[in-house]
Amino acid sequence: MARRAPNRVSVPGMAFVRELEGISEYRLKKNGLRILLAPDSNAPVAGFMVTYHVGSRNETIGYTGATHLLEHLMFKGSKNFNKQKKNTIWEILETKGALVNATTWNDRTNYYEVVPKEHLRTAIALEADRMRRARIREEDRQSEMTVVRNEFERGENNPMEALDKQLWALAYQAHPYHHSTIGWRSDIERVPIARLKQFYDDFYWPDNATVSVVGGFKAREALAMIAKEFGAHPRKKDAYLPVYTEEPKQEGERRAVVSRAGNTDIVGIAHKIPNATHENMPALTILSLILAGDKTSRLYRALVDSARAIDVSVNCFQFRDPSLLIMYATLVPGVAHAEAEAIVKEEYRKIAEKGITKLELQRAKRAIRLYLASRRDGPYVFLSALNEEISTGDWTRFATFPNQLAQVTPKAVQEAAKRYLVDDQSTIAYFKATAQVKKRAKKK
Repeated sequence: MARRAPNRVSVPGMAFVRELEGISEYRLKKNGLRILLAPDSNAPVAGFMVTYHVGSRNETIGYTGATHLLEHLMFKGSKNFNKQKKNTIWEILETKGALVNATTWNDRTNYYEVVPKEHLRTAIALEADRMRRARIREEDRQSEMTVVRNEFERGENNPMEALDKQLWALAYQAHPYHHSTIGWRSDIERVPIARLKQFYDDFYWPDNATVSVVGGFKAREALAMIAKEFGAHPRKKDAYLPVYTEEPKQEGERRAVVSRAGNTDIVGIAHKIPNATHENMPALTILSLILAGDKTSRLYRALVDSARAIDVSVNCFQFRDPSLLIMYATLVPGVAHAEAEAIVKEEYRKIAEKGITKLELQRAKRAIRLYLASRRDGPYVFLSALNEEISTGDWTRFATFPNQLAQVTPKAVQEAAKRYLVDDQSTIAYFKATAQVKKRAKKK
């Protein structure tokens, strides 16, 4: 692969930090804001994203879901962009064909715009304004609370989401990953506006954020615009409260059963794994693909091809703190949960004891290469992939992780299975659809 030319430029107030794979990092000296640039002179659009280093990981009882609820409130206007001035984000960007939205997750929240490149300045000004000048008002909390509660209820009515929530809550007893990103219903309904304002003032500052710009723009011009707009904010005066709670060592298998309306039964099996930057993460990523990456994978052949499951998936969650590798199998009617669980555990045992084949490793690496190559296919895809690496605390994984994956050996995968796919570190959850719903489904 041809080496990309460095994108380093000099702009007053900006400090160049490093450049990797066409991505340049800068720091705004005044307030510590981190900036990542990846210009493409041929692109007609530009993508702009602000990633705040705050998520449900930073919440606790009483205000779970605060990050997500604030996401809604921060679209209600800011000091210089609001309904009264008739220049809301929807009026000045969506009408220009822009893609505008935000997402919340365990370790981060992001706000983004993909715009015709001539409107990049507007996107920068808007995001800078709501970084410290967002309107966090009680009347908006009341209206948006009902919207968020509807989201919560839709999740509760989805068997997979309901099971996933219970599995995480059981797997984590102390660490905040115990709480789902959307929060608990009573917190959604009752969190005081003063608590949300405090949360906003605790975390939404330039030195707790990373700005990413990709696509059609000139680096010097973008940095100058960022310096002007975001430079209006100081860094936070006091320290950020760290997440110091560690999950105690698990000392045995945990189990949960969710019995409620639904048409299918599901088995979920989770195992504790390390954080995203751990040396074993490349092998665990490959292991997840060998287990359920495609129709040739171990669990697909063992469960779907044998008509025991409709679908099977394995997710290797790569978070800032130790996380989970989770398998979900949606069962064919009449198949017992215990039968599917036993089949999955047997495949885990085979890999731990006998290892994997070279062909399996080749297929997994080919699949991951295709995914990694697609991460630059358009500004939004690029921003999203880069954002997930930012949330782990090390954005350079975007550039270095592909090589780490390429170095994974069959022995490394076997050792990862042997070390992490053990019963004492597992949490098993069954979704059992109620008999009444099953009967109605059959009549249809």
